[in-house]
Amino acid sequence: MEQRVRSPSRLRGTVVVPGDKSISHRAAILNALASGPARVDNFLVGADTRATLDCLRALGVDWSLGETGGPGTTLRIRGPGGERLRESADILEARNSGTTMRLLAGVLAAQPFFSVLTGDRSLRSRPMDRVVHPLCKMGAQVWGRGDGAYPPLAIRGSELHGICYRMPVASAQVKSALLLAGLFARGETAVEEPAPTRDHTERMLRAMGARLSVEESLVRIEPLERSLSPLDLRVPGDISAAAFWMVAAALHRDAEIHVPGIGVNPTRSGIIDVLRAMGADVEVMEERQEGGEPVADVTVRSSRLAPVEVSGDLVPRLIDEIPVLAVAAALTPGRTVIRDAAELRVKESDRIATTCRELGRLGAHVEELPDGLAIDGVPSLTGARCRSHGDHRLAMALGVAGLLARGETVIERAGAAQVSYPGFWNDLTGLAGGELVRGGNTKRVRP
Repeated sequence: MEQRVRSPSRLRGTVVVPGDKSISHRAAILNALASGPARVDNFLVGADTRATLDCLRALGVDWSLGETGGPGTTLRIRGPGGERLRESADILEARNSGTTMRLLAGVLAAQPFFSVLTGDRSLRSRPMDRVVHPLCKMGAQVWGRGDGAYPPLAIRGSELHGICYRMPVASAQVKSALLLAGLFARGETAVEEPAPTRDHTERMLRAMGARLSVEESLVRIEPLERSLSPLDLRVPGDISAAAFWMVAAALHRDAEIHVPGIGVNPTRSGIIDVLRAMGADVEVMEERQEGGEPVADVTVRSSRLAPVEVSGDLVPRLIDEIPVLAVAAALTPGRTVIRDAAELRVKESDRIATTCRELGRLGAHVEELPDGLAIDGVPSLTGARCRSHGDHRLAMALGVAGLLARGETVIERAGAAQVSYPGFWNDLTGLAGGELVRGGNTKRVRP
């Protein structure tokens, strides 16, 4: 679909963002390895999580989705236990979801059957050697294209042994895949991180009875003595989704946006820290614990921002938010530099290249670095025709840029937002409080 966006005179309202995508994936996969039923409220139903659910069903896991009466969806899932998954009769289709492919690769490496994991053209172009290599060191048999680096991945389940592995690049997906494989390996598995990454898997595994410990940068897991216990939980709102509204509110001349119930796990809240360092008026209220995760209500108001440098251990805490952070930097006087983010090269698009190119169409001054971006702020952006490159986070970042630009911004393939935030364009329209043109038709919604 093609989306047209104009800047409104004011930007006000409350947005209830969808459930956290990372936690939704993990709640489904880990409960599939448990024995018995579980209920997961506020589960994100997007293209990526549906890929995970469909793969789990093919592996013998029963689940159903039903509305809760609120903005989220309830997943009811009954795991047969990790050692009682069944061989799929067909190829497992991860579609565009790297999380699905990497985490299931860790699970399937230890199963006593043969599996093939594939994805769409974008996912098949993304290297998987960072997860394949350590799984093979554990004794897994995994084959892929290009020396095993690219999907489809063919996996013949094997008897695994624990290893101590230092990840060369910080990656929560690789860490999680190795911890899941370690549940079924002989001996302890230890994963050392070069920088802290999101710890949703560790929190959930502990709550389900796994023998797991964390010592600074080292995560250790022992093989299961019995099946994981099912875990009922409510998924907090996704801070990566909330980040779009935080940036929009901070940069718009007349804005106040309230986002209740979002996850503020310290391994994920880097966007709040950076916006505050830039001078944004960000208020975090009602901090609490829900389902083992820290949650809070966040309000952001129009602000005057200053440039910052983002690098090092901070980057894994906001890796998914960098495209929309670049929008903020584009309208902030001075030079903002983002480094140590080479991981962006192998996302749904090369997010360094595509963010640079598409913001440049709007008049932003963005320099592409090997591992990040250097952005010189301009007084204003000018609406233009842009492309999402099929990347959900880039599509939404361009939507925010359109809210802040003069004139009309047209985003091609804007439907990519369905991957992680199916209601994004409706929420954008509601906040703008006016008309939003979609595909040549004007649709008015109530703010």
